[in-house]
Amino acid sequence: MTGKTAAIRKPSRGTFPFIEKALERLEAGQTVRHEFEGGRLHIDRPLPFLTLCIGDLEEAPVARDVTASSASYLLVRHIGDALLLIRPIADVLKRRFGAFVLLDVDELERDRLLSEDAPFLQPFEVAISATAGPSEKQAMKTFVAAVKEFHARFRTPRIDACDASEDPCVRPELLDLRLPLLTLRFAPIYRVPGTDDIYPELRERLVDNFLDAGLQAFVAYVAEEGLPKPVTHRAFGRKAFIDAVERADRSIDNVATSFDLLLAVTPINTNAAWEEFRASSYTSPPRFLYRPLTLHVEREKRRLHSIPLDRLEDPVLHHLYREKQQELDLQLSLIADRESTRFIDLGRALYGTVEPSLVTAALQILQEINDARHAAPSGADNADVADAAFVERYARKMLSAYFTRFPCFDATIEVRDDLPAGLMVSGPRLLISRQTRMLRRRVDALLSHEVGVHLLTYFNGSAQGLRIFRTGLSGYEGMQEGLAVFAEYLAGGFTVERLRLLAARVIGCHMMLGGASFVDSFRSMTHDHGLDSRLAFELLLRIYRGGGLAKDAIYLRGLLSLLEHLKAGGALDPFWMGKISAAHFGVMQELAQRGLLKAPILRPLCLEHDDGRRRLERAREGISPLAMLQP
Repeated sequence: MTGKTAAIRKPSRGTFPFIEKALERLEAGQTVRHEFEGGRLHIDRPLPFLTLCIGDLEEAPVARDVTASSASYLLVRHIGDALLLIRPIADVLKRRFGAFVLLDVDELERDRLLSEDAPFLQPFEVAISATAGPSEKQAMKTFVAAVKEFHARFRTPRIDACDASEDPCVRPELLDLRLPLLTLRFAPIYRVPGTDDIYPELRERLVDNFLDAGLQAFVAYVAEEGLPKPVTHRAFGRKAFIDAVERADRSIDNVATSFDLLLAVTPINTNAAWEEFRASSYTSPPRFLYRPLTLHVEREKRRLHSIPLDRLEDPVLHHLYREKQQELDLQLSLIADRESTRFIDLGRALYGTVEPSLVTAALQILQEINDARHAAPSGADNADVADAAFVERYARKMLSAYFTRFPCFDATIEVRDDLPAGLMVSGPRLLISRQTRMLRRRVDALLSHEVGVHLLTYFNGSAQGLRIFRTGLSGYEGMQEGLAVFAEYLAGGFTVERLRLLAARVIGCHMMLGGASFVDSFRSMTHDHGLDSRLAFELLLRIYRGGGLAKDAIYLRGLLSLLEHLKAGGALDPFWMGKISAAHFGVMQELAQRGLLKAPILRPLCLEHDDGRRRLERAREGISPLAMLQP
């Protein structure tokens, strides 16, 4: 087995002009990043290792990306230049930690195990070696074990592990440094045989897997050396955002804040549409009017797809931003196709279908509520009802309470005529419809939903250093709405009427996606599920807006997902850090362990009270949405 041989030259007599300053910064525990001809040195904080890639980096792009994903790495074209830089860096880091290990990464010349006449895809070659020290041997053993767990989908690794002195891929010049050394070589299985094309998904998997395996090997090395072992190997990952990440983050946020999807597809003639529908004896579908668009969809799409994501150097962040880019593209398409026949399908792609298990759960809730003959309170006098002015006053008090705890919580309130009855959050704004009327006992709960979750996670996300955590990671809305409904329960305002509404929304979305008309769905809501006419109309307005939007199924789905999460012992804090989905829970934990994210500055006010904490503990023991109705 032979690896690719980089062009070798004797060490230059010159020195890199930045090296002295770089060493001073390392001594002081600071970040080092220098670009130079043919390479880059990046150390986001002093660590007891350095990842190295030598040679023409365009010929070994995955080796380059594995290396550049490390928190401490050197990309260099010539071995001579590498030798000039490695020794002084290693000396500083070894003095600081008492130990240091070098990982040399490169690719093999070709994928030798793949043949055209094979009946299946063979394993691919991976060569790992280590110098003779016990710490390096333990690191290699851990590296091999991690690589064996690879999930490269189509092919599995065949690993050749040996002593560095027996490895033909080891660079003798690095052995001459007499430093602890690990060597990694792997077959370029991401390349399409016989072409210059690549398998992009496979390339990403290789980068992620080799990066993760390398971090595990570093942890094994330092543990064997007697150094403190981090809580997780991912703690050895990056703890600093590079400029490319911040530029991409700003650009993504500029596109995300150029429009508000829900405002764009929410009717502005609610009352008139209702009166028209009622005048037809509920037989003619209402006509909805929408605010004119100032958004230039195609221009925003061009801006969105011109954002470079290939220089982020962090596979986790690259994946998050790529997901968000795809989601924003879909949202822009949805707005562009407002009131068209394509709108439903685009909405289905964005929010998913209504799965049978969710329909079953919703029907069970509606049936049990009806069987128990829980009725909405009737005969409430005016003293029991809050109008928009009352809600605004109460909201200002709640905003003030959060502002006292975090002066950057500078949310604003707008009372508007162009919204259906109720409240919504758009960025840092709380929007209140002037038509809003609700029971006073629901005001605190609803504001706990809108302010205590939606605005709270916006401002906590703003404090993370990257705007994507306030804008929202891809798919965040489901868990966000589940948390918001759960906050109503923590605040003591979760009611039978509210739960019935959430379940009815699921059924309404299911009917709409199944092709039912507005009139047919209205008839089902009023006759089969007992909703009064105005409530059924407002519920279906949300579902049929724009041409049919299945968003409202996410409330009950998100709540059920959250309750399962809590029952399984899951924590809530990562969800308060910003706007994230359940699928990103592990990612948030990893980024927090790496030091890239801060603990949430704010937590919902309803958790500051004994009743709220008691309800949370009850949920951790395992409860159903119906059980949340109990005091």
